[in-house]
Amino acid sequence: MASTAAVPLRQLFVDGEWRAPAQGRRLPVVNPATEAHIGEIPAGTAEDVEAAVAAARAALKRNRGRDWARAPGAVRAKYLRAIAAKIIERKPELAKLEALDCGKPYDEAAWDMDDVAGCFEFFADQAEALDKRQNSPVSLPMETFKCHLRREPIGVVGLITPWNYPLLMATWKVAPALAAGCTAVLKPSELASVTCLELADVCKEVGLPSGVLNIVTGLGPDAGAPLAAHPDVDKVAFTGSFETGKKIMAAAAPMVKPVTLELGGKSPIVVFDDVDVEKGVLLVFLHCQYEKIKKFISNAKSEGATILTGGVRPAHLEKGFYIEPTIITDVSTSMEIWREEVFGPVLCVKEFSTEDEAIELANDTHYGLAGAVISGDRERCQRLSEEIDAGCMWVNCSQPCFCQAPWGGNKRSGFGRELGEGGIDNYLKVKQVTEYLSDEPWGWYQAPAKL
Repeated sequence: MASTAAVPLRQLFVDGEWRAPAQGRRLPVVNPATEAHIGEIPAGTAEDVEAAVAAARAALKRNRGRDWARAPGAVRAKYLRAIAAKIIERKPELAKLEALDCGKPYDEAAWDMDDVAGCFEFFADQAEALDKRQNSPVSLPMETFKCHLRREPIGVVGLITPWNYPLLMATWKVAPALAAGCTAVLKPSELASVTCLELADVCKEVGLPSGVLNIVTGLGPDAGAPLAAHPDVDKVAFTGSFETGKKIMAAAAPMVKPVTLELGGKSPIVVFDDVDVEKGVLLVFLHCQYEKIKKFISNAKSEGATILTGGVRPAHLEKGFYIEPTIITDVSTSMEIWREEVFGPVLCVKEFSTEDEAIELANDTHYGLAGAVISGDRERCQRLSEEIDAGCMWVNCSQPCFCQAPWGGNKRSGFGRELGEGGIDNYLKVKQVTEYLSDEPWGWYQAPAKL
């Protein structure tokens, strides 16, 4: 795959059109399996973010909002369903590009495309349901007043997404934002932007109104930072590292801008001795920052941990960012490898004697994204599901994710929940409208004429 023709040559997607980056720079796309240069993506900068945010603002306000933001949810649902259909139509091509760009197996990438389409379909349903939720009445204690609630799009949103599920993680944000009536600027990870640019092509093909979704690729400091700090962006939703999440919160603070953050994880998997150990291991390994991972492994070794297996490049693979599945033992809870997210095929193993000890070890982390318990005792599984401090808990499985169920973390894994029935609410603001029904003057004070 040395040919640069492996990846379509795209520009930035701004105001419904392809647009060259203001500074004319591009970044290489590297196939992590072969280290071959297989294409380029545009390297957007602050000027491009400015244009994209302006386009999103114009789309939000067009025809006083009637074209998109204030249109019925059913109107937006048609576009979301059209996008879903095109994703399925292009599934083989998109899965191939995803595999080439971020290094996951083709079969997993194809599965991701099904999930992408399913997520757009789910939020199309949510957009239609929003119409039924509109103008919901509020019961008041005084008959002279009547109150109802309106749910309105929060405005222009900045969406910053990671490289591990490039199109799917983007969809988790794009689909509910558009369903709610927001307009958006998406900044995908510079490590895997190819399929997000193809989403732009899909949006163009289905006739999504110009400016509703804009896509600016580029480096985090050059494109992500100005997007997070932009005064005309009403909210930022971010998935990525804890360190970058802190910077996004700081950038949003001067404008008291709301953020949703899904940050790092250190997800414990508690395997009890009443199950087949091999089953537990398989569930773990069902589920590459190559240099970082190698450094984590060497640091663990120097701190006194044992590399039980793996930890090196597979002998038969000279090229590509590969590392053998790695199991590390003799780990203390103070070690970096125990405390920090590795984001690679590296597993720390620590034995426990009692259920209480297992819970204590599982909660001995700054993170709280997810966890799993593997046991034949359903009551025990229920207890641990309640006591482990994580936003998502899996019982006798690991990693299933459904757009119908909320997703997000506790502690330093961030705050806010995406997906699920409440997923659209991330991108809505609530307005109360209260009407006075009496002909009598309102107020406890006397009219000036009666004083």
